[in-house]
Amino acid sequence: VKSTSVDFCFCSLSFCPQQKRVNMRRENQSSVSEFLLLGLPIRPEQQGVFFALFLGMYLTTVLGNLLIILLIRLGSRLHTPMYFFLSHLALTDVSFSSVTVPKMLINMHFQDQSIPYTGCVTQMYFFIFFTDLDNFLLTSMAYDRYVAICHPLRYTTIMRKGVCILLVAVSWNLSCASALSHTLLLARLSFCADNAIPHFFCDLAVLLKLSCSDTSLNELVIFTAGVAVITLPLICILISYGHIGATILKVPSTRGICKALSTCGSHLSVVSLYYGTIIGLYFFPSSSSSSDKNIIASVMYTVVTPLLNPFIYSLRNRDMKGSLEKLLNRVI
Repeated sequence: VKSTSVDFCFCSLSFCPQQKRVNMRRENQSSVSEFLLLGLPIRPEQQGVFFALFLGMYLTTVLGNLLIILLIRLGSRLHTPMYFFLSHLALTDVSFSSVTVPKMLINMHFQDQSIPYTGCVTQMYFFIFFTDLDNFLLTSMAYDRYVAICHPLRYTTIMRKGVCILLVAVSWNLSCASALSHTLLLARLSFCADNAIPHFFCDLAVLLKLSCSDTSLNELVIFTAGVAVITLPLICILISYGHIGATILKVPSTRGICKALSTCGSHLSVVSLYYGTIIGLYFFPSSSSSSDKNIIASVMYTVVTPLLNPFIYSLRNRDMKGSLEKLLNRVI
């Protein structure tokens, strides 16, 4: 009896507090069934204005990009490699915006910030997937412009249908592999009791901050994948346009220079807008907080850039405007 009493006292003085801390830690790491999306950093009285604004932008994005796909399918003059890549880019932009914007609009209208764990992970997967796909498609389009301007006599041989399909298929597969690797690594993590996400969608970086597990492997994969799907495509685009610029400078006539620039002006505008947003918001200092900068950057990716792409390609491209006029004449 004396020994039992001593053991009990020893436990109460030494082991029991440690066991209590372990139990508390397990309670804090309990599985999370849902997250709370805090949304955009705007005042409650401004919710209605921003809801109408983003709804209009989203509808314009969807209709504009679907119109591009329709014009490319119907216009026989648009059955070329450049417009083949453009149709996939338009489809990607529609899907990209649809991953985050509808949920954001629902949360703003119904004031319901909750999203299930599975829904959050699924949203994160498709956001990464279409982001990576955007990068690869822009790179493929840059290569197409490089071949068209630097090797015009071999263009039809190099950019044949099988090569274009292969480039798009590789883009889809690489994007799927990249998004899947991030998703599987995230699924092994446990999350703390705090399930509030200071964002309007389930961003991977924010989710890692909420996790109670070791995220060093996730961060390593993010760095590696970032080099593979962002840095390398940007380098390839810059190299392509470097060769294009060198070739254009060799053209003796001003008319030839203008014709060469017109063939890649729309794509160069989209690339400048897309990567200019990244450089401007992430590499230059800002007075806003880091969280607000990430939200602004995400709004640019998911709302603004997909919205402007149809206008850039329709206003700067004579073939697109010609196909649009034929379609309108046919309807009227």
